[in-house]
Amino acid sequence: MKLHTLKFAAGSRKNRKRVGRGQGSGHGETASKGVKGARSRSGDIQRAWFEGGQMPIQRRLPKYGFTNRHRVEYLPVNVSRLNDFLETVKDFTPEVLFSLGIISKKGALIKILGDGDLSGKVTVSAHAFSESAKTKIEAAGGKVNQL
Repeated sequence: MKLHTLKFAAGSRKNRKRVGRGQGSGHGETASKGVKGARSRSGDIQRAWFEGGQMPIQRRLPKYGFTNRHRVEYLPVNVSRLNDFLETVKDFTPEVLFSLGIISKKGALIKILGDGDLSGKVTVSAHAFSESAKTKIEAAGGKVNQL
């Protein structure tokens, strides 16, 4: 076998369709575009969202919803999660919560929520607190610092 004798497998390669090259080509006259209509004309461009004059889907479907531009996103942390680290940490700050892996984003706003119980005295610094979280932390003898 020599490199100059190599050939593609039979049927694996197909010639490109050459339209508009005369009757003998089999694709002459209307160049496989059919008769009349926008798609048979030169310069025709069909937009991706065009549905042939049918009412488009973005106009058929109802509009709904609202996005508040002034919404403030907080990362939630439950009191029960703080209770898991009570033996090692007594002062919870956003930096400490990040280093412990309780929150995933450094520098994010944090809100302490009241799910679960707290069995020891802690100082918690966060950007927001739910009422139940505040009462649970203070009932356990801890302090709440709002940043």
